[in-house]
Amino acid sequence: MTADDTSYGAGPDGGRLRTGPDTSGSLKYSQEITSPDDEPERPGRSLATTHHDVIRQWAQERDAVPATVEGTEHGDHLGVLRFDFGGDDERLRHVSWDEWFDTFDARRLNFIYQEERKDGRASNFFRLENPDREDA
Repeated sequence: MTADDTSYGAGPDGGRLRTGPDTSGSLKYSQEITSPDDEPERPGRSLATTHHDVIRQWAQERDAVPATVEGTEHGDHLGVLRFDFGGDDERLRHVSWDEWFDTFDARRLNFIYQEERKDGRASNFFRLENPDREDA
């Protein structure tokens, strides 16, 4: 097994969405994905998950690397979580999947994303949302 084949599992919430007082409309209207075997209902559908393997697979299919935005750290904690799709953004610092998921779970984030656009082309759209904070 290579490092790329590591399974991170469903995460502490079993892949289920985290909800709270500030759950957005986008999350409410997204299709919940709780397993790497789940399929979008239709092309262009907004999807949402907390499942680590689903998130990692989505990123790897796009050659995206887990990252944080430099200068947004809080002490020794990661700052804003992102993915580096190979662009020229020098503000992104690559981090390990363990660090990324530890922060993702500690902040109770949901991963809202799209597999493909309505026209069938792959989509890099994603958003991280904390249902307990309006400004997440």
